[in-house]
Amino acid sequence: MIVTRFAPSPSGLLHLGHAWSASLGWRRARDGSRFLLRIEDIDPGRCRPEFDAAILEDMAWLGLGWWNGVRRQSQHFADYRAALERLQAMGLVYPCFCTRKQIEAEIAASAAAPHRPLGLIYPGTCRTLSSAEREDRLAAGENHAWRLDSAAAAALAGPLSWQEEGQGTVTVDPLVGGDVVLARKDALVSYHLAVVHDDALQGVTLVTRGQDLFHATHIHRLLQALLGYAEPAYAHHGLLTGSDGKRFAKRDRSLTIAALREAGHSPDAVLAMAQALAG
Repeated sequence: MIVTRFAPSPSGLLHLGHAWSASLGWRRARDGSRFLLRIEDIDPGRCRPEFDAAILEDMAWLGLGWWNGVRRQSQHFADYRAALERLQAMGLVYPCFCTRKQIEAEIAASAAAPHRPLGLIYPGTCRTLSSAEREDRLAAGENHAWRLDSAAAAALAGPLSWQEEGQGTVTVDPLVGGDVVLARKDALVSYHLAVVHDDALQGVTLVTRGQDLFHATHIHRLLQALLGYAEPAYAHHGLLTGSDGKRFAKRDRSLTIAALREAGHSPDAVLAMAQALAG
């Protein structure tokens, strides 16, 4: 049985690109399989209740029904904290006290700042702090984030791969994102840790999502291996773009599902429009 999911963030209205992504997962999960809807609302600064409600309205209007309610990540921070504590107990995460400005300054001062597909790599400033200094700074209440020690994690996990539809086996590069942040004060859990936990908890067997998250899958497979989670297959699809070649964004109001509905388009017409743009 295939279990897929659509997992938008309620930080804006859904647009044609979302309709295309959701429909791909929904189509794969018909005939006795399951399609899940998950609201990834872990960023309180950007997520809004009105966008949450709009997602449900748009999905229902498009006819993309989902199975067994909706999981909202903001209601499950204790779950993610438990996963983080497991990694802490394994000695695979460390507190990082660097501010964004400090990190940017250190990278700028480097003669050869490491740059990978997911952006500039954290230089590991706090990775080498002694246990005593870490404990003293934590006890003093210094603001900090928790980062994955990617080199130690990679050594423990060993060689990894995933199955990508249309490509076959993809070899994991566990260092592609460097020492990624797993949690911080203003975001109690990162996207990486939350999505890996929830895909495992909900029994997702096929992750369908945009090509912009392809490189993040390297990090997700590493976390899955460390936490003993089942490995899903992946299908990263192309992103819809306009005539200017730029991908659709939530700021494109005229291309939102709500605007198209108000303009008199039918659900079938909207889905056909998305399919046509996808080629």
